[in-house]
Amino acid sequence: MPETEISAHQVKQLRDRTGAGMMECKAALKETNGDMAEAEVVLRKKGIAAAHKKSNRTTQQGVIATYIHPGGQLGVLVEVNCESDFVARTEEFVSLTRDLAMHIAAANPLYLRKEDVLPELVEKEIEIARDRAINEGKPQRAHDAIIKGRLDKFYEEVCLLEQPFVKDSTMTIDQIVKSKIAKLKENITIARFTRYKVGDGTAATVAAAE
Repeated sequence: MPETEISAHQVKQLRDRTGAGMMECKAALKETNGDMAEAEVVLRKKGIAAAHKKSNRTTQQGVIATYIHPGGQLGVLVEVNCESDFVARTEEFVSLTRDLAMHIAAANPLYLRKEDVLPELVEKEIEIARDRAINEGKPQRAHDAIIKGRLDKFYEEVCLLEQPFVKDSTMTIDQIVKSKIAKLKENITIARFTRYKVGDGTAATVAAAE
């Protein structure tokens, strides 16, 4: 079977969608015979692998980004860290922090990651999911899968890293961050965020667990 010819336009299109390098995009497109969606999956997987290798690196640089919703009644502060001041000043990194602040304003996460959710709340969600499965007449053998699915949905609603990105619902915030790690070649972490809304009283800061 002849090799699919990959055009510069296809490479640019994939680069715009993923932020990956030109050579990585071309290789992914060749690997998938020009299938854009599959090539994006390949790059995401490679990005996640690259991010995992960098996950233990110290992140002591970064920026604090802000978002104020039109009307001035909703605002967010988020601290995003990286390894070097050089990366912290790049447009790519600054754009990421702005997007994260905007997402937090829109999606209102209550925790950073699912491991941060209080165990008693997780147990309560499991209990609710189990009772629903029983009340709906679901077979006993299906209960574990149903409970897992509903617990995953709960995490998706309340945990920042599990939430679908408001500007691209095909990617979670965790995947967005990892794609930037792959592109910028540095570890990136979200340290903490605070969401303020007029009338809600004192806002609590959500911070990464030590």
